[in-house]
Amino acid sequence: MSNATQSPLPSAGHPDVAARLREALLAASFTADGLLDLLGAPAYAALARSETVPALRATRGDTPLETLVRLFLLQQPVPHARVEHVLPVHACVETGWLTRAGEDDVTATVDVRPFGGPDGEDWFIVSDLGCAVGGAGGIGSSAEGVVLGVGGASTTLAGITVRTPVSAALDLGTGSGIQALHAARHATRVTATDLNPRALHITALTLALSGAPAADLREGSLFEPVRDDETFDLIVSNPPFVISPGARLTYRDGGMGGDDLCRSLVQGAGERLNVGGFAQFLANWQHVEGEDWQDRLRSWVPRGCDAWIVQREVQDITQYAELWLRDAGDHQGDPAEYRARYDAWLDEFEARKVKAVGFGWITLRRTGSDEPTITVEEWPHPVEQPLGDTVRAHFERVDYLRGHDDAALLAAHFRLAAEVVQEQVGLPGAEDPEHVVLRQNRGMRRATKVDTIGAGFAGVCDGSLSAGRILDAIAQLVGEDPVLLRDRTPAQIRLLVEQGFLEPA
Repeated sequence: MSNATQSPLPSAGHPDVAARLREALLAASFTADGLLDLLGAPAYAALARSETVPALRATRGDTPLETLVRLFLLQQPVPHARVEHVLPVHACVETGWLTRAGEDDVTATVDVRPFGGPDGEDWFIVSDLGCAVGGAGGIGSSAEGVVLGVGGASTTLAGITVRTPVSAALDLGTGSGIQALHAARHATRVTATDLNPRALHITALTLALSGAPAADLREGSLFEPVRDDETFDLIVSNPPFVISPGARLTYRDGGMGGDDLCRSLVQGAGERLNVGGFAQFLANWQHVEGEDWQDRLRSWVPRGCDAWIVQREVQDITQYAELWLRDAGDHQGDPAEYRARYDAWLDEFEARKVKAVGFGWITLRRTGSDEPTITVEEWPHPVEQPLGDTVRAHFERVDYLRGHDDAALLAAHFRLAAEVVQEQVGLPGAEDPEHVVLRQNRGMRRATKVDTIGAGFAGVCDGSLSAGRILDAIAQLVGEDPVLLRDRTPAQIRLLVEQGFLEPA
């Protein structure tokens, strides 16, 4: 396929045509659900792997939906006569959504991917040709300015974002506009920025075709397009976080050394947040010889912000280099060039003493507290998405614990969170378990070890008795000194509240 950056884009100045095109797509059931029904689960899943043969086989008929799938997802030329029964062809050609191919066919100038919004909205994500199916792997490494469609990273960020009504939201590095589209649901004003002007154009198309309000689109790197006096209630970014030698591919390579781009993004967010506002990012970070990776990330957090940083995955430098070389399709090109690029990647890591690369989520919340709380943890296990409410609740618990010393905790009432189960681990027939595990079936799906006192305490918490009263009863039951029990248990209560096993009643 030719370089996607050279293909002309539809005009963003014809909202009436975008509205007519949207109506036609919906009338033909060109939606996420309609696509799944037509293709079936195996062919639908194959698209994410850049495999189009099953979908081509499933769209050999001439129904309106099959026509649209071939046109906008599979980049197939379709007879003009067939399309004119489905779309406003003349207007779409005139405004650049379609272009003529030969005498009798038309082709799409962009990919359009149906996407189901969180409340059942029918959205359409516009991207460069070939990018709605399997990402950039099939485009080829020459597509420096390519604008990708929806991928796993973008849906992950959308899922962890706190969704409370806000006045102003900022989508930094908007790409095809998926984060701006989500933000438009609960933000009065959305600003979207990108270094690539093509991405801003495509974001405008995504918003228009999805029936969303227009965003304030600004060109520039990181916070450059943001005025000095401008602050936001929500900042989100799925930045070009890949740690690579150079800045060959705009959509993934930040152009700064190592993980400096992610660090700059996090450090710069604090002063742009209103008090109580959230900044949420996906990021990569280096694991450097002789340096604690958690300390590295703590140093990124700006003053005046609480932070929750979750490492979801770690890859050694060879795995990491191979992942991103394959993502760009480099493994399909000249073997000598592939080896040279691989070698350059390892040279870069060796020079920086990097032994591995971590990936995860970074959430900041601007707080008025003089003693911010920074939590950095590793959690590679499955979680429940969407996770936005869980993220918000984490910071509410941080506030609660900051305002309650041990005496206040003992006077407080707690309730066991919903869907927490207890597991006892030990040898069969033993009188007492070796240890007890509390496990969540919602949110982060955490598991934590507790002693028998902690397990008994959590099991009794229904909001009716204070923590101190419960401990006094447990002390009497097990023959312990209640004063000593009250003295040593608050730390365990604090941990159970922090991790969401117990909720203030």
